[in-house]
Amino acid sequence: MDGTEGNAGQPGPAERSHRSSVSSVGTRAADVLVYLADDTVLPLAADNLPSLSAHELHRAVREVLQLPDIALDVFALWLVSPLLEVQLKPRHRPYKLGRQWPELLLRFTDAPDDDVAADEPSLQFRRNVFFPKRRELQIHDEEVLRLLYEEAKGNVLAARYPCDVEDCEALGALVCRVQLGPYQPGQPTACALREKLDSFLPAHLCKRGHGLFAALRGRGAKAGTGEQGLLSAYCQVKEAAGSDGEHGASLSPHYRAYLLKSHELPFYGCAFFHGEVDKPAQGFLHRGGRKPVDVAISLEGVHVIDSREKHVLLGLRFQELSWDHTSPEEEESVLWLEFDGDNEGTPVNKLLKIYSKQAELMSSLIEYCIELNQTSEPAAPLENVSGAPSAAGSHRPPAQRPPLRRQGSVVSSRLQHLSTIDYVEEGQQIKRVKPKRTTSFFSRQLSTSQGSYTVVQPSDSLEQG
Repeated sequence: MDGTEGNAGQPGPAERSHRSSVSSVGTRAADVLVYLADDTVLPLAADNLPSLSAHELHRAVREVLQLPDIALDVFALWLVSPLLEVQLKPRHRPYKLGRQWPELLLRFTDAPDDDVAADEPSLQFRRNVFFPKRRELQIHDEEVLRLLYEEAKGNVLAARYPCDVEDCEALGALVCRVQLGPYQPGQPTACALREKLDSFLPAHLCKRGHGLFAALRGRGAKAGTGEQGLLSAYCQVKEAAGSDGEHGASLSPHYRAYLLKSHELPFYGCAFFHGEVDKPAQGFLHRGGRKPVDVAISLEGVHVIDSREKHVLLGLRFQELSWDHTSPEEEESVLWLEFDGDNEGTPVNKLLKIYSKQAELMSSLIEYCIELNQTSEPAAPLENVSGAPSAAGSHRPPAQRPPLRRQGSVVSSRLQHLSTIDYVEEGQQIKRVKPKRTTSFFSRQLSTSQGSYTVVQPSDSLEQG
């Protein structure tokens, strides 16, 4: 069973759709409520609900929505609440897991007893965390693309996917195109954007001034930075070849463009877990403490995201790390990540502790993702956004990113905000040093011929602690 815990900060899919889907109805016919990515509800009549598998419910959803066969791989059923998210395997029985939900919360969360008693999951039809991003670009069915677009959009607007301002504006412009149609010069577009700004940009980019000063500015005040950037990006959204943007035209090119842009975010399509990491010691008394983090795991790697500041603290591909976890029977449940780093210019090996009751789930997911990568087929040629296959030798270099308006990208690692442990092997003993060690504690790692995690040899200049 693969699971992730809901975001403790901005509301994610769990907070948007916290409703009961499976209730105690015995064996008589009942309606099962399945929630889609756009928060619409799909009621399904089900006989003998307790014995119904996730695979059978998945097939029923596909039949009602008239989705193609590819949807079997693209989407999965999830049980979701503000406290826990679980992607179901085909053999799982949603009714049974719904009845066991309090036990799962006690095992995998630190929620108070009152919250556990009040929590009830909803059944959601969402992206399968094991579906490769490259295969998304080979999808032609508009409804499948729309569902993927709605889910990605929701994660961006909820700040579950941290984005730089420029990326938020580019993605928001595509949402404008989908909802408002092609940009029309001379139309009152700015007013339409301002009225529904939170439909296009994350909340932190929609904040406006309040009080006397804001009132004195009046209607003649200039649009905020987010509005200006969004309007500028909206003007630049291009129509697909052969389309004049008329009413009723296919939106697939814009859905695909949104997904392609979302693929640039390293945590797109991840499963999310909740945990804590140690803060670096600060001040005269070297006080530290812990900070809440979201751990995002996908087929490509692991990202540790600051839950409050909404930026990446650490991003690692599987080739760049070694990992393990400690079980609650041994000590506090911890996921350990080991990776190459440096300390004041000296190459070192770093060890990060992530405290989480979901460490076992995270470790299992990492292992399974690596297994899938090792057995997956070679990547197929990708299609461009217009739907035509890209010819060999016709790939253009990626467009140069405009200068960021803030210091550093939110998707870049911030190791200075993490407290790590460093070790070196001397003889038969492992000693803590400042800060390096020669061998990995963990045998669980992805071994490849190129770009793999490598240990750093100690030098005489290392200062032992």
